[in-house]
Amino acid sequence: MSKIKIYAKSILIPLILGGIVGLIISGAIDYNELQKPFLSPPSILFPIVWTILYILMGVSYGILQANAQVDGEINIIYYLQLLINLLWPILFFVLDWRLFSFIWILLLVILVFNMVIKFYKRNKLSGLLQVPYLLWTLFASYLNLFIYLLNR
Repeated sequence: MSKIKIYAKSILIPLILGGIVGLIISGAIDYNELQKPFLSPPSILFPIVWTILYILMGVSYGILQANAQVDGEINIIYYLQLLINLLWPILFFVLDWRLFSFIWILLLVILVFNMVIKFYKRNKLSGLLQVPYLLWTLFASYLNLFIYLLNR
């Protein structure tokens, strides 16, 4: 497969899946009605940030694929964190399981942290491209916890 196809596929998978989840949750998003903690961003920021993060995620994984640095371990952590990521907004917005969502996002933080380390060991740039995702996930954990505490 050509490198262009590898990168296109790697970028499009998280973008398309994220878009599908966005459509699923669109009618249930109540972010603007919730009591929010200090530093809560405006709701318009979320689709912008997630688009950027999904692109970085895809480029990072594409680097490993294009350089034949992907194996079963890399695939498992990458696709598992993506699945956990995609289920979080359904748990948080559609099901209103805010406390469970916090526990779920902590699982995501652990997976993303491990992914950063594993990617970095294979290719430094690939690992570094995941750092914004890790930081945003940590920030989202803060938001999730305090939204739960402020709205129960």
